[in-house]
Amino acid sequence: MRNYNQVTNETVAALKAIVGVKNVITDPDKLVAYSQDEVTDSRYQHEPEVVVFPESVSQIAEIMKLANRELIPVTPRGAGTGLAAGAAPMYGGIVLCLEKMNKIIEVNADHMYMVVEPGVKTEDVQKAASEVGLLYAGDPSSGDNCFIGGNIATNAGGNKAVKYGTTRHQVYSIEIVTPTGEITELGGLLNKSTSGYCLEQLLIGSEGTLGIITKATLKLIPLPQYKMDLLAVFPDAETAIDIVYKLMKDGIDPTSLEYMDNGAVNVCARYLKESLPYQAEGNYLIITIECNTEDEIDEKAVRIDEICNANGAIATLVPDSKKIWAARKAFGDANREESFIHSPEDMVVPVKHLPYAMKEFTKICEKHSALGRTVSHAGDGNVHLTILQGSIPAEEWPRKIDEILHELLEFTYSIGGRMSGEHGIGSKRKKWMHKFTDPVQLKIMQSIKKAMDPNLILNPGTIFEAE
Repeated sequence: MRNYNQVTNETVAALKAIVGVKNVITDPDKLVAYSQDEVTDSRYQHEPEVVVFPESVSQIAEIMKLANRELIPVTPRGAGTGLAAGAAPMYGGIVLCLEKMNKIIEVNADHMYMVVEPGVKTEDVQKAASEVGLLYAGDPSSGDNCFIGGNIATNAGGNKAVKYGTTRHQVYSIEIVTPTGEITELGGLLNKSTSGYCLEQLLIGSEGTLGIITKATLKLIPLPQYKMDLLAVFPDAETAIDIVYKLMKDGIDPTSLEYMDNGAVNVCARYLKESLPYQAEGNYLIITIECNTEDEIDEKAVRIDEICNANGAIATLVPDSKKIWAARKAFGDANREESFIHSPEDMVVPVKHLPYAMKEFTKICEKHSALGRTVSHAGDGNVHLTILQGSIPAEEWPRKIDEILHELLEFTYSIGGRMSGEHGIGSKRKKWMHKFTDPVQLKIMQSIKKAMDPNLILNPGTIFEAE
């Protein structure tokens, strides 16, 4: 375990000289808010010694140079909406909060790109694109709260990934400060490049362990003229997921394919105090299509109805879109309200194994007296499983959740899956990362980390131990 130095009064004074007195927090009562992200397990809550709010890339570079000289760990933080404890300062030190770097620098409608700072809300990126008739296709469920920099750092997925890909597919370039305090731009406003290693794609999804994102150039695409949501209701997961490949092979090209099991439907309905269609018995597949002509969208809607009804759907209907999507996006909050003791997971499996996996996940939870609820990005095999306390005594939860996760991940890897589709590893999953990752791959990743961050001060304890 690496030994770091503590933040001293001299360090605080140096930080204030870099960012200004108003941008430095040392008050213990205020530091608590920066001890975690949305992971509530106390094992992943650690208070920083100081929080700083830089307002420019040059300030971040100076902070990193200072941290290297003093051997003090630095944890980058966006909006704190992560679900892997990736923004928890596991070794104390400095939390570097990017919320004041929140400008949309340029929206270029003619050439279809946008330049933003990392602290811009994803929802605001989407709105700015829409105002000029374009689409930013990244669409995580927490878009009204999360920051674009955090999306890039974790390669956030979301509801439109089946058609448009994850965040990494929406990025031309990123400006970063390296762990040693150098400033560079990775990638460029290019449609292709074979000019050495693809470093921007290496940094995207690296969870703030290889560099701090200070600016990004995002891809925009034409905004589809017509959009329709359909709700297909099925008696079970197998029947619902079986439709996914049928829709793909038929050329439907859906924008979203979101699955909610009946337990998820009901807990979200209770949370929202709403009545949902076929709530008593239904398992939902939310299907979104986008087209540029009214005729095309009508034709696809008819074809979806035919495919679903011919393959076991209880009903296929045009729902109240606002209500249905509110239910889907309320899944996390609804589970948290029902049980403060819980663990949100997001394994990803081959789509062909999705029904089997969801059934097995639930069965494993029940075996250990926990309760498992699932929704999934059905088009790409990403399962959001929330493990609720069930009848497990609170004092036994840390041991039992580890037993459950070990069994879940052994099963997931046995069918060709991985432990995270979009939430990331953070500090929450790092021990499982070491257990289930091919040792050759793990060694390569650790070598890259050491090469870029020789003092291992940037977000230590995320993905790897600071060894």
